[in-house]
Amino acid sequence: MNIKRNGLLLLAVAFCCLSLTACGQKDMEPKKAEYNLQQIVDSIKLKDGFKPEIGIVLGSGLHAIADEVEVVQTISYDDIPVFPNSTVKGHEGRFVMGYLEGVPVILMDGRVHYYEGYSMEEVVTPVRIMAKLGAKTVILTNSSGSMREDFKPGDLVCINDHIASLVPNPLIGQNDDKLGERFVNMSNAYDSSLRETLHKAADTLKIELKDGVYMQVTGPTFETPAEAKAYASLGADIVGMSTACETIALRHMGVKVLGVSCVTNYCPNVESAGTSHEEVQNVAKQAGEKMVRLIKQTVKAMGQEN
Repeated sequence: MNIKRNGLLLLAVAFCCLSLTACGQKDMEPKKAEYNLQQIVDSIKLKDGFKPEIGIVLGSGLHAIADEVEVVQTISYDDIPVFPNSTVKGHEGRFVMGYLEGVPVILMDGRVHYYEGYSMEEVVTPVRIMAKLGAKTVILTNSSGSMREDFKPGDLVCINDHIASLVPNPLIGQNDDKLGERFVNMSNAYDSSLRETLHKAADTLKIELKDGVYMQVTGPTFETPAEAKAYASLGADIVGMSTACETIALRHMGVKVLGVSCVTNYCPNVESAGTSHEEVQNVAKQAGEKMVRLIKQTVKAMGQEN
């Protein structure tokens, strides 16, 4: 049986597993407090009429971008009622608001993940809040594993598409018409004009930037060799445990999305060496200087275009 067929079989099995999981999900999940997005927005008091134009989500090991912001205000997730908080090392768990290259931005310094036990609705709540507070564009950064020998640890990748079929869709359930339409067109999920701006920024800085398809899986385990081969056969160039679900939620709200990934390790179909969270963080920090310069140049260009 060839690799491609294995990959398709794995995808079919995953769909069945997700369906079974959804049936028992209410019984398995811890009880969550009742809330709505507007209640959370109303609890956040922005200083001096500050209104962000661009949101930036900082992935594992990419905290350094926050240090470049001329800070107006920080808000801990702990201080926001019924708001999900990150439990993962390397994710600070706060909103940082201020100016980056003169552009008003809101940073999500630490994201939450499905594997932490949150519902998918809770996982995408922070990015929805950024949009509710005014962000019309969101830059999603992450760390990822490489499916390809030419995507090396430390490389930066412009996400040009994603595969999210192996995780629950955050739009499942009754649609909130105030957020967006029931059925969302995802043909330009990662905005082509923003990707062009990102590449121009990389060229200006002489930073090598690759293009690739990102696949989100649930985690928290890293891929087995067989899983990695299956994902590659489905068209994934890089794989991680976030981002695609956030993109879906943001596109539902009409927000433009730009995705940038830092490759931190080879997946086992490329190299058999083991991977740890510490390794991911260390490589991301080492590549962080490139990511900071690239994001700053991109935000500057976006500010000039508006």
